[in-house]
Amino acid sequence: MSVKRQWTSKIGISILSAALLLTAACARGPVEVQTISQAGINPDLHAMAIREVRVLQSKGQRVWCVPFARNASGVQIRGNANTWWAKANGLYERGAEPAVGAVMAFKGTRRNPMGHVAVVSEVVSPREIKVDHANWKRNKISLAMTVKDVSPRNDWSDVRLESQAGSFGSVYPINGFIYPNTNKGPSNEMAQAPVFAFSATPTQSN
Repeated sequence: MSVKRQWTSKIGISILSAALLLTAACARGPVEVQTISQAGINPDLHAMAIREVRVLQSKGQRVWCVPFARNASGVQIRGNANTWWAKANGLYERGAEPAVGAVMAFKGTRRNPMGHVAVVSEVVSPREIKVDHANWKRNKISLAMTVKDVSPRNDWSDVRLESQAGSFGSVYPINGFIYPNTNKGPSNEMAQAPVFAFSATPTQSN
């Protein structure tokens, strides 16, 4: 083979390799913009959290936001939701920027004295996210519920939740976001249509 043909062959192989790499990249889909936390949603934890809720519902037992958030996120904090922000200090990173997999910690108020915790399932825009959480509606779980930042400074200190499809409720104050300690990358596997609330049919025990 001549030198010219060898050089042409090498160029052709290089172009083919580059094309294959680009094709593979396209198959994986667009790269998401990363935020502070690289945790993402752990599918196994998320599935376990939903299973636990369904077991409780089938037994006619109470469903609470704290166990669901702990199971779904891996953030191992116990106690009432209004204590999570303080308890996370020194154990987990905290911040004002939403990130997939992070726990959004609500402040305790007169109307909501125990506070609330929810797990971020998607960051839609700088001022809109989706969350998965339990007991926003008594004894039920809500998946992919839209939450909007309505704070004057755009710092996620005040939010409104889409408790009903297309309808946003009252303003709730937020402490911030607690980020899980994990290096797992973001995942699109949990993307889904909103499930505002559902419950299993309780079964009678003998």
